Amino acid sequence: MKMIVSLYIVLFSLSVFSQDTVWSTFYEKSGGQETPRYAQTVEFCERLAKASRWITFTSFGKSARGRDLPLLIMDKDGLANPGAIRAAGRIILLIQACIHPGECEGKDAGLMLMRDLILKKYPGLLDHISILFIPIFNVDGHERFGAYNRINQNGPKEMGWRVNANNLNLNRDYLKADTPEMQYWLALFNRWMPDFFIDTHTTDGADYQYILTYWMELDGDMEAGLTSWSQHVFLDTLIKMMEKSGFPVFPYVGFRNWEDPKSGLVTSVSPPMLSEVYTSLRNRPGLLIETHMLKPYDQRVRSTYECLKHSLTILNKEYKTLYNNIVRADKLTASKEFRKIDFPLQYKTVENDSTMIDFLGIEYQRVRSEITGEYWYQYGTKKETYHLPYFNKVKPVVITKIPEAYIIPVEWKEVIDRLEMHGVKIHRSLKDTMVRVSSYKFSNPKWQSNPYEGRHPLTNFELQEITEDRLIPSGSAVIDMNQPGARIIVHILEPNGNGSYLYWGFFDPVFEQKEYAENYVIEDMAQKIFANHSLLNAEFRKKKSTDTVFAKSPDLILNWLYSQTPYWDSRKDVYPVSKIFDPEVAGKLLGK
Repeated sequence: MKMIVSLYIVLFSLSVFSQDTVWSTFYEKSGGQETPRYAQTVEFCERLAKASRWITFTSFGKSARGRDLPLLIMDKDGLANPGAIRAAGRIILLIQACIHPGECEGKDAGLMLMRDLILKKYPGLLDHISILFIPIFNVDGHERFGAYNRINQNGPKEMGWRVNANNLNLNRDYLKADTPEMQYWLALFNRWMPDFFIDTHTTDGADYQYILTYWMELDGDMEAGLTSWSQHVFLDTLIKMMEKSGFPVFPYVGFRNWEDPKSGLVTSVSPPMLSEVYTSLRNRPGLLIETHMLKPYDQRVRSTYECLKHSLTILNKEYKTLYNNIVRADKLTASKEFRKIDFPLQYKTVENDSTMIDFLGIEYQRVRSEITGEYWYQYGTKKETYHLPYFNKVKPVVITKIPEAYIIPVEWKEVIDRLEMHGVKIHRSLKDTMVRVSSYKFSNPKWQSNPYEGRHPLTNFELQEITEDRLIPSGSAVIDMNQPGARIIVHILEPNGNGSYLYWGFFDPVFEQKEYAENYVIEDMAQKIFANHSLLNAEFRKKKSTDTVFAKSPDLILNWLYSQTPYWDSRKDVYPVSKIFDPEVAGKLLGK
């Protein structure tokens, strides 16, 4: 009876999907010129789910305006939870579209691919892999729909807007997680822990021949075994397959001089606020797809479709190797060996080391602007192959030591809650405990004057490493670094991390002075202070002679003198996050 029912379902699905006009996507019906709205996208997803037992359509959360965040789950047995899929021996691929809704190729390509997989156009491609597909991540931005949302872009006729309803860019939010959309995405990621991630975009920048460029983090953000597999197995194969499909590809690059290709090509290590960097730090390879804005929309969708299909083909074949590499990477990241390394927080591209490569460009000329008087680059139509220097070697410029544990006082609840959103396992201290810890003291902080992603980042500061006895209040977060998310923890909590929570302003209150001295009180004390401290007197005279702003400000002078007294706030400018390097001390706090 089971076999008869299964056969009926298969025959029903094939008969339903054989009606090409019925199952053409909105994009296909428009002749490759338009992309569907949110409601039309959801309606097509619901129809796919009703027509095929392989598809489950659901929502993984709500947007800032209360819209459902759509999710398609595709599995050849109709499984719709990660435990069952893992038990079946399959890996999980997460494909994401429309994090920037004006860049909508991934939505249209993904919907066509899901339909074609149901039609068994590519037999066996789902034998060892299941798919999570987010057709529209930024649903509110998607519905700010219009013809004038992407000035640099050639189609579709209308499209969504770059940011969400709060005017925040979701692809700058992976680490700080301010938006409801990103908080739901993190919950999805932690529940499913996909083995591979693909994020689909459209680029801006100079003109060139490539319809599609790509990027993966291969310069130090990911464990060495996963990096090697990503480079020498996945990418090497994908590049050949794309070439064979008629879409030669190239890494996603910038130019040494912003718009001038002949100045040389440059790549660098990106910050973890971006999608594919974030997943790589979680030991899950991420592929960034960037189609070229000036190419016709149908070509951009087709190249994205081919890239998704080929990626699926590679992953379906390499599923065991990828899975074993991930298990090994998670185990290594949670090991004592990992904590022995000098952990890189920021990198810099090496300026005097390049490789000459061929780059498929477009002819251009340098023209002086009649409007600004400056030069600009005017592109033509003739194809050119340029032999250019490629600066793609990087070196770490900021490193840190990884402790056995971090401690966050209980009162910094927002930071603790955000770490838990990232899947970080947290222990709670059971009683007030005095502990010898390492931390930092800051000086000369400077904040960015204009807002960036809803915050005023702390862009410059000096720090001094300190060791002191601290009271750890009951209920404080004690974070054991013996866990797979250790890379993310370090980036969040180390002040010099490339997008740390100090940078984003989570700890701004520690820089605020809360008690002040009346000038007449300090004036009366000043002579006594100097009389008893000759070195302080010398330091004061030096500061007056070198700092003209200080020398001309009585308030600054007297406040500086106040800071030299025992009345000064000893916790001002001190980082509340503690580090413990002693395994025995950390073990006691963790209850080991």
